[in-house]
Amino acid sequence: MRVLWLCNIILPAAAKQMGVEASSKEGWLSGLADVVLANQKKNGIELSVAFPMGNIHTDMAGEGIHRGQAALGEASFQYYGFPEDTRNPEKYDESLELVLKKIVDMVRPDVVHCFGTEYPHTLAMCRVLPEKRKLLVGLQGLCTLYAQAYFSDLPETVIYSATLRDCLRKDTLRQQQEKFRLRGNIERESIRLAGNVTGRTEWDRKNAENWNPNACYRKMNETLRPEFYGPVWAEEQCIPHSIFLSQGDYPLKGLHYMLLALPEILVRYPDAKVYVAGNSLVSYKTLKEKLKISAYGKYLRKLLRAGALEEKVIFLGKLDAAQMLDRYLKSSVFVCPSALENSPNSLGEAMLLGMPCVSAAVGGIPSIFTGGEDGLLYEGHILAGDADGAEPERRREGAGDGLRGSRLEKIAGNLRDAVLEMWGDSGKRKQYCENARRHAVRTHNREENYRRLVEIYEDML
Repeated sequence: MRVLWLCNIILPAAAKQMGVEASSKEGWLSGLADVVLANQKKNGIELSVAFPMGNIHTDMAGEGIHRGQAALGEASFQYYGFPEDTRNPEKYDESLELVLKKIVDMVRPDVVHCFGTEYPHTLAMCRVLPEKRKLLVGLQGLCTLYAQAYFSDLPETVIYSATLRDCLRKDTLRQQQEKFRLRGNIERESIRLAGNVTGRTEWDRKNAENWNPNACYRKMNETLRPEFYGPVWAEEQCIPHSIFLSQGDYPLKGLHYMLLALPEILVRYPDAKVYVAGNSLVSYKTLKEKLKISAYGKYLRKLLRAGALEEKVIFLGKLDAAQMLDRYLKSSVFVCPSALENSPNSLGEAMLLGMPCVSAAVGGIPSIFTGGEDGLLYEGHILAGDADGAEPERRREGAGDGLRGSRLEKIAGNLRDAVLEMWGDSGKRKQYCENARRHAVRTHNREENYRRLVEIYEDML
């Protein structure tokens, strides 16, 4: 069985062979490739992998495709790098269709598995593959709905503000939302062309079926990064009252909710601190760095100053898997304050480690995390409209800062209460941790997820 994967990133084994830097994103994909190739003799899968890599490599024939072979253990796979402007994924380039058609012709796959709908290459593949029954589109995030939730209850004064950096880059908050909306258009067309769709939550199933009722929806859970199988969180080894967020670099990730909740958490627990993975949007030491700050970063700085939180919020920079694992284990609670998610792997990793988890009850999260059993869910952002409308949140009569402000404060209050409740009852906290780990071990079972993947491929033949 010849299987072609269309990925958003260069798999580390291919990156090593090519002598380029591997991405730290989507590390679970490498884990999945490992298990597929380790069982190659049994499953009969001849794996090829295609991925975008900018315009820096072409082959000897000048086709714009970088071909090679990479080894994983005793097995190997063919890889095909192709040029794509992944920095502007809202723009569809029809030349992708020609390049991907060449790759399809070279591989002659029985199954094409596209991992995610966030980039134009998935639509290009959906257009060039004539037999839609061979096409499997995996849902990760849903840009269409992310556009609707993008402003995440921010005050309108922030939404309609812009810094010099925003203007020069044409990257105001409203322009960022528009980019998600355009990506959503590409995404929905991809799903409408797919013969098969994989997802893992009731939320993504409902939306996929709404956009393409004729596609065969196939549930398949995700396998996480290998580093997170085995270690177990221990309360006696963590930093008391330390909160960990895996991201916070744009509004959807909800860092502003956390900063609004923190001052009242500090009243009860003065030693509390928040640790945020990823680059800081708020720091600058020079005038040049100050000019690079975004409107959202400026708003976060305002919240930090207003709550006297400058020493209470620590930005950790870019972390690899080992560093992320270390931070999870050091933290006393993992918080997912996002305005919208499907099934965040960061929450899955925290659950798999058996640590206390608090999350907004948004999108697909209730499908992977049971509130009151695995940890605490709180009411977060409410998504307006439905999937079919696919219109982003817009300014409405009477929906000014007052209404937005009250909603923002309510969500921050819900988050505050959930964190305080988690820290306030050691007996329940212990039970949550045990339940979360047990749940995640089932959801992210590597062997079971691998068997399900092979089952789907075989059923598509």
